[in-house]
Amino acid sequence: MEKDVTASQHKHWRTTQERVEKYISDNLFKDVNLRGKLYPKAKEVDRLFHWGLPLGEKTWEKWTFKNITMQDFKPIKAGMAYGPLWSTHWFKVEVNIPEDWVQQEVWLHWVSQGEAMLWSAKGEPLQGFSPGGVHLSPVKGANRTGAMEPDQSRTDYMLSSCWSGSQETQVFYIEMACCGMFGAGADGMISPPDEGSVFQLEAVEVSTRDKLVYKLLTDIDVLHDMTISLGSNDPRAHQALYTSNHMINSIISGNYSQASQLADTFFTKRNGDLAHTVAMIGNCHIDSAWLWPYSETKRKCARSWSSTVQLLEEYPEMKFACSQAQQFSWVKLHYPELFDKICHLVKAKRFIPVGGTWVEMDGLIPSGESFMRQFLYGQLFFKREFGALCEEFWLPDTFGYSAQFPQICKSFGISRFLTQKMSWSLFNKFPHHNFLWEGLDGSTILAHFPPGDSYELRVRVKEAIRTVNNLQDKGRVSTSAFLYGHGDGGGGPTRNMLERSRRLRDVDGCPRMEHMSPSAFFERLEAEQHNLCRWVGELYLELHNGTYTSQARTKKQNRICEFSLRNTEILLAVVAVKGRMKKEELLSHQDNLHDAWEKVLLNQFHDVIPGTSIGLVYCDADRLYKEALASSEEVQSACCPFLFKDPEKKVGETVVINTLPWPMRQVMVVKEEGKHEVKQSAGEGQYYVAVEAPGIGWSKLSTSLSPPQVTVSFSNNRYILENQYMKAQVNTFGQVESLILAGDSQDVFRREGTHVGQGNQLVLFDDVPLYWDAWDTMDYHLETGKVLNIKESGCEVNEVEVVQSGPLVVKLKWSLKITEVSSITQEIELSAVSPYLVFRCKVDWLESHKFLKVLFNTALLARTATFDSQFGFVERATHCNTSWDSAKFEVCGHKWADLSEPNLGMAVLNDCKYGWTARGSTLMLSLLRSPKAPDAKCDMGQHTFSYALMPHKGCRDKTRVQRCAYEFNNNLTLLSTSVSHDSEVWFSLVGSGAMIEAVKLAEDKSGDVVVRVYETLGATTSVRLKVPRQPQRVCLCNGLEEPLSDLNLEVGEGDEVFVDLTLSPFKIVSIRITYN
Repeated sequence: MEKDVTASQHKHWRTTQERVEKYISDNLFKDVNLRGKLYPKAKEVDRLFHWGLPLGEKTWEKWTFKNITMQDFKPIKAGMAYGPLWSTHWFKVEVNIPEDWVQQEVWLHWVSQGEAMLWSAKGEPLQGFSPGGVHLSPVKGANRTGAMEPDQSRTDYMLSSCWSGSQETQVFYIEMACCGMFGAGADGMISPPDEGSVFQLEAVEVSTRDKLVYKLLTDIDVLHDMTISLGSNDPRAHQALYTSNHMINSIISGNYSQASQLADTFFTKRNGDLAHTVAMIGNCHIDSAWLWPYSETKRKCARSWSSTVQLLEEYPEMKFACSQAQQFSWVKLHYPELFDKICHLVKAKRFIPVGGTWVEMDGLIPSGESFMRQFLYGQLFFKREFGALCEEFWLPDTFGYSAQFPQICKSFGISRFLTQKMSWSLFNKFPHHNFLWEGLDGSTILAHFPPGDSYELRVRVKEAIRTVNNLQDKGRVSTSAFLYGHGDGGGGPTRNMLERSRRLRDVDGCPRMEHMSPSAFFERLEAEQHNLCRWVGELYLELHNGTYTSQARTKKQNRICEFSLRNTEILLAVVAVKGRMKKEELLSHQDNLHDAWEKVLLNQFHDVIPGTSIGLVYCDADRLYKEALASSEEVQSACCPFLFKDPEKKVGETVVINTLPWPMRQVMVVKEEGKHEVKQSAGEGQYYVAVEAPGIGWSKLSTSLSPPQVTVSFSNNRYILENQYMKAQVNTFGQVESLILAGDSQDVFRREGTHVGQGNQLVLFDDVPLYWDAWDTMDYHLETGKVLNIKESGCEVNEVEVVQSGPLVVKLKWSLKITEVSSITQEIELSAVSPYLVFRCKVDWLESHKFLKVLFNTALLARTATFDSQFGFVERATHCNTSWDSAKFEVCGHKWADLSEPNLGMAVLNDCKYGWTARGSTLMLSLLRSPKAPDAKCDMGQHTFSYALMPHKGCRDKTRVQRCAYEFNNNLTLLSTSVSHDSEVWFSLVGSGAMIEAVKLAEDKSGDVVVRVYETLGATTSVRLKVPRQPQRVCLCNGLEEPLSDLNLEVGEGDEVFVDLTLSPFKIVSIRITYN
């Protein structure tokens, strides 16, 4: 121990450390302790005025600062409460600083239960004020507000570090939002909002602050932190304890300078050369919506970032990482002065954009093309606004990570990845904090999970020590990221955090703490990556798997918009190639589609599309989806005349449009009987006809197909549905008891002597999680299943009846009363040209903590199940051999899932669902949940959705399954127009094992076309891409659409133009095509 430090007289650990604790307490012994000396002089502000913004949520966006200051502000006193929830209230503060405060630090204190923003009299946003936790008001004393919220308070603002003595009245405006940092949960943070909430303004004061007292308080606080964190068995803890005890004795004797010197000497004791380095990265994770709506997030960004800008100016060592281009865009629009400051700090590499995506999206539910757009729009925004691309994929708080992220990242120049969410896994501890992550196609990026297991560390000794102790890669790496700053609801780093970091920079007993940019940190890690292990495939979070199902309407709208935007972009690109539309009109449509995509991408935020936000967020999401879909349909309508219309021909024709890259057959409903060889009444003067169209292209409807008939019969109390592809037997309760491929004898559900199963069993489960209601479904819910559509269930069933009997469509209908408040009506349909049996459902759902699934109990022996995913598929075990297998009792999949033997398999297709369970020979699709928090009305009401059952030839038949899943989600389109020829192919692929996922105009508005193709089967394949007209140039490009290497063109018969492509397994390639 230092010779200048005197140990306490008595060896009593508890009394000495509690003495230190009480001496800096903010609520005990303030009349005599050091905390009570922090603000020597204080008073309430001289004058306080109020004006309430009319109406509620979002209305603040319509008011300028100038208009607000012209309103009739009324004088008030602190102590009043304001509402309603989500409303906005403005306050004008006038204060005269006393003459005897000259040359002292002067602080403004604002203590309210609602979040607030301080504005200068000139309309400049200065700093945010945050509720929650302990508020230290110099006049009224410490108070705890927002008792249900974490301690994230920020209640003071430095008016001057050395007051000039000016007697001029100081004028400020403060904008208070009627919500807390985490909304206004009625019975807890994630409970639905209390609409009757009001928010009190507790105190508005000014004070001086003693600089030396603040230094000593921070010194003792850090020493006390070391004492507690290191524990009584560590000599350094005793050294810290005795130093702080000696300091207190010095302060009591009036020797403040000696106390300060004792602390300074202690903090100069350095670590050894091999000490682990903690890379301090300031951040402020702000959920783009969660327990508050989008409109409030815009203000959260301004409040948090203005506070951060102030700290960056005060602490030159600080680095701040910030993600989500959408949030930067909001600040640019609503707070241009703040955005200008941020731009200067970005240039100085202090305020550092990270992530590269439009928002921090969900990592599992969006489509592969949605992921591409997240990076494309995000990276282009950062490059346009800041002149640089993000180098790190930053996604700390989503609920699992797609196996295609490594390849997608590499396409956008990103080779580094950071998250901490895997630390939340409930069953298994992830074995690495640093590793090489290999994706579905073999692409590899460097991944880091901060060992502190959080993105909102407070710069405490115990956090730094845990960062080292918890590290899974000891001896392999020398540096770990340490993400500090208040998050989720915003806030960011605080002055106290930064002061603690200065003392802990390099002190014996604590890891070395160094402020570092994300890039500098990863550069250190890259130098050591030869020591790291490899992880292959998806990062499955063993928690929050109820998010694959919650808020079903949102997920359905997302799927609809993804396909609609894909189809519209194809049509607009073809119009551009044909050169028939004026450039101004073309670019306007391209802008509209860009805006529509941004709305869809915003709703893919990791607390929106998973279904874990308050109900108000889903009102916004619904509006944005409708706007995006309307824009897409408007552009489609504008494109069609330029695609087909023949000015020489006035007689209308009906054409069939196919946007998938293979010929597609479908039974469709037409309004006129026409001259079709085979047709069937669909009721109400409409008819079923079978049609076909080439892909990607169109053909006339004038002649329809004449496929072999589909039939239905009734025998042995079962309905037998049969077409050219399959035969299915359905019992009177709607269960499928037999499913056989045409020309085969093997049955998906029956195996003689061993197994008799059924498909389309509707099963209701109890669904009560441990805490996170909308997020979690627990493993034990599988123990509670009750099959509804069997006689023994006791449910009221209207048994199956035939409503269509061929020759093109067979349709059965039945209904079931699930409970007294919920019911389902289902149509089972087989068409003459379809290789799958369709189940169209209409559900009235008013349950509480119930989970509805459909189960297919097969006779197949499959050790793995296959699930559709972004740009490919993933395989998962159907057994529970290990705890890792067992934890995957509910998993994410997209358009299809499959159980297969080598020669026989069954796929389940769907049009809007994402949750699956595969155990043994059974496959379940999750349909509806009914959580009550944070949205009490989550999924209540009516739902429509469809799924389909497809028998096939087993593992060899994946191409057919994949194509059918696309077709199930992407119907042919009928259009009345006039054409000069019978059909046309725009884009297509010759060969199998590949898919055209997108055809779009390049973002640089050059008129170039970008085609995105991916390999679908996990095998190297060669295909030929057919393109329209003769291009000037065709080249590979990266995700940013920047040209890479040229590709050769080959002109075939009839001036057909082809591009040869060789694709490795699950490879995504983007091809840029330039036309004259």
